[in-house]
Amino acid sequence: MAASPSSRALDSAPVPAPRQPREPGAPYRVSLVCLGNICRSPMAETVLRAALAGVELDGLVTVDSAGTGDWHIGQPMYPEASAALAARGYDGTAHRARQFNRSWIAERDLVLAMDARNLAALRRMAPAADRDRIVLFGEAGGLGPADAEIPDPYGGGPDDFGRVLDLLGAAAPVIAARLARLLRPGALPARGDGPPQPSAV
Repeated sequence: MAASPSSRALDSAPVPAPRQPREPGAPYRVSLVCLGNICRSPMAETVLRAALAGVELDGLVTVDSAGTGDWHIGQPMYPEASAALAARGYDGTAHRARQFNRSWIAERDLVLAMDARNLAALRRMAPAADRDRIVLFGEAGGLGPADAEIPDPYGGGPDDFGRVLDLLGAAAPVIAARLARLLRPGALPARGDGPPQPSAV
């Protein structure tokens, strides 16, 4: 089992508040973005969804993914990416690649880019007021500067895809915990050291 996110990680890069005005019961919307949407961003989507379910946010947060490029629209996940997920108990077989649409920026509460190139492309699309909603996945997940960018494993071997999953697996629980703090105040302990404790009777 992964270690609980530390208070330092949770405080390092706050996730933005939900957009307002907001319909009652509307989910917090997160989009994950890489270049082609067949490796990193769909792997991140799968891992983050599992982390959100682990803190009971799967009904309060929606997660999708897309690529900045149009090379792979409609294609399934890259076989090596799907195999790496399967080796760790995840299922990515339903994924089909999409291209990120500029209009989605106004519809998402948080956009997580896999690397600096994706980040720059997305911020060029965005109005100035929305650029703080676009951050690196690794930064939002409390990873250090050396790991803030998720490397592109396309064309690599199992070790490359395993490394990506290691990074995603480290960052996703922090992102989920941060969203839990934002959307369900009091649901997590103040220092992020473990599950909530029952109230004294």
